[in-house]
Amino acid sequence: MSFKLTEEEAALLVKLARRAVERNLKDGVIISPPDGISENLQEPRGVFVTINAIKNKTRRLRGCIGFPYPIYPLARAVIEAAVESATRDPRFPPLSISELDHVVFEVSVLTPPELIKVSSPRDYPSKVKIGVDGLIVERGFNKGLLLPQVPVEWGWDSEEFLCQCCIKAGLTPDCWVLQGTKIYKFSCILVIELEPNGRIVSVDLREEGGFKRLKEILETE
Repeated sequence: MSFKLTEEEAALLVKLARRAVERNLKDGVIISPPDGISENLQEPRGVFVTINAIKNKTRRLRGCIGFPYPIYPLARAVIEAAVESATRDPRFPPLSISELDHVVFEVSVLTPPELIKVSSPRDYPSKVKIGVDGLIVERGFNKGLLLPQVPVEWGWDSEEFLCQCCIKAGLTPDCWVLQGTKIYKFSCILVIELEPNGRIVSVDLREEGGFKRLKEILETE
């Protein structure tokens, strides 16, 4: 996929996520994308918005919701996902206004998920690149998704990544080896706010060494 974001476009997405949450928490409204945004930001894209509480440079998940498939124009998808992450993630209580100065926003712009084709399920681990690929596990009505950054943050290899994605789907860890389980992979452009209302950086995880560069940035902050 040739899709790219300029630095300005990437920064706008994170600012848009923060602005959308702030307005929703204050006034209960869903903002509209600003006028005059680039065509890039009007193209349908899959997207996830992650909100992390930050204290003493330590990040703790506070909410993460998104759309794996390109059903909304990118700017609108960011707005919708940001508000959902702040108010409807069932793992956490809704975000409060007082928390806004103590959280950072992260936007993952996804490539379209691709079905991984293998001759045997045991081949799946060799088809997954840690730090590049995110995964979707689908079996029957169960579906689970983990973003590309997750296995790096937790130190998983590709087999553990598959197991954890099965768990996320509400399945047994080894269900990826069963016939009938579908595994999809995707990558993303990751845009991160390093501190509340602060510097924003973006990394294309499809590029060689992308996540390594991101880790270096985070470790120096």
